[in-house]
Amino acid sequence: MNYLAFVKKHLDIARWPRKDHFNFFRKFEEPFFGVTLPVDCTRAYAKAKSLNASFFLYYLHQSLVAANETEPFRYRISGEDVFIYDQVNASPTINRPDGTFGFAYLDYHENFETFHRHAAVVIEDVKKSTGLVPAVAGENVIHYSSVPWLNFTALSHARSFSFNDSIPKISFGKMTEENKKLTLPVSIHVHHALMDGYHVGLFADRFQTLLNG
Repeated sequence: MNYLAFVKKHLDIARWPRKDHFNFFRKFEEPFFGVTLPVDCTRAYAKAKSLNASFFLYYLHQSLVAANETEPFRYRISGEDVFIYDQVNASPTINRPDGTFGFAYLDYHENFETFHRHAAVVIEDVKKSTGLVPAVAGENVIHYSSVPWLNFTALSHARSFSFNDSIPKISFGKMTEENKKLTLPVSIHVHHALMDGYHVGLFADRFQTLLNG
């Protein structure tokens, strides 16, 4: 599926159990909340290497699977409405050899090999390009970033508060090893009008399960 070809449907806010939460948090100047947690990627790293695949693309794909399976991660606010997208794709930052980065737009494919094949081509194009590459992917994405130099325990994002944004933001840090266990810090920022800590917990649990293989 091309990222411009998507299906969305209205969420019936009047019948939504979180109607009051939505109306409350959507009025905040900063409606996003975030958590940072370590994930065990020992098996995932071994699996990626056994497939001769990019470890970054492997865990990125597993997080996309988890996001697509956790419905609130597919909710987006548009005006007074909330829409549920049938699919969300990835909009990650791609680091270049010269120390800059550019944005990439990767279509979600449930099959990892298919996702990897298409994503690898896009990433190489971004690495060879200059500039940020303006965003054209619309709302049905997850904003991803990778800071593999830092084993962070917290992270914040640059934001323009004049821009109405309800897109989840997921960041990955530096993989570290201790007692033969590999861990990766993951920061998850989401719009509180669309979900709560419970839903982030569902995503995190599913992500870890997928990494465990």
